[in-house]
Amino acid sequence: MEEVGQTCRMTKSKQPYPTDLNDIQWSKIRPYLPAEAQTGRPREHGWRMILNGIFYLLQSGCSWRMLPHDLPPWKTVYHYFRLWRMNGTWERLNKLLREKVRLKFGKKRQSSATILDSQSIKTSEGGLECGFEAGKQVTGRKRHSLVDTLGLVVKVIVTAGNVQDRDGAKLLLKELAQRADTIKRLKLIWVDGSYRGLLIDWVAEHFGWKLEVVEKPKDQVGFQILPKRWIVERTFAWLVRQRRLARDYERLPETSESFIYAAMIRLMVRRLAKL
Repeated sequence: MEEVGQTCRMTKSKQPYPTDLNDIQWSKIRPYLPAEAQTGRPREHGWRMILNGIFYLLQSGCSWRMLPHDLPPWKTVYHYFRLWRMNGTWERLNKLLREKVRLKFGKKRQSSATILDSQSIKTSEGGLECGFEAGKQVTGRKRHSLVDTLGLVVKVIVTAGNVQDRDGAKLLLKELAQRADTIKRLKLIWVDGSYRGLLIDWVAEHFGWKLEVVEKPKDQVGFQILPKRWIVERTFAWLVRQRRLARDYERLPETSESFIYAAMIRLMVRRLAKL
């Protein structure tokens, strides 16, 4: 009986997890992954299994060491996650898949209009660059995010929670301006009232983009959906559905940024598989 029980458990453990890439999803992301090395020892685990491990951790919110044993070893999965963070692969994959999704929806490869906002998120113990955000009474970090009109992330940076929205916007836009292949058509950025002031003139002077504030109606009472701004709020909701992103558990802000790109990559791959 004990042997039968062990056999049943082994059979069940080989069933795919809900986060595993199916064949259609795998076909959508496979062409954009790094090429296999022509020299050295061949990898024991393929990219598909590595991504399955990362997506499992992202959705479940578990720690690296608690990855199931039927996925690649956690050290292997973490190694490639960290490597892709350091060499920019996560951001590159996000860009390529975003452009593919936009084309599928009948839009231009790059967006001429975007929406900018920040999300305050609590951190766990031990993280670097944390601060108290007085407006929302949150001790943690801020996710400064620029999204297109479909809600897909164009650029994200993570800072301490006490960094003002305007200062975070400057950091994000400076980095964005260095990626000419991403901003060729960019002309307009919608923001909320926290970005008004000298920042509007600064953006126009340095980059030639228009920063347009979406104001709340003067007679607004209670909650009301505002034009354009709801798009970025929906993106934030997408992110926190991934348990790893419901709170910031990462020691480095750059790791948090990579998980955000990974979450968007998973979302876009699933969307492309349905189109």
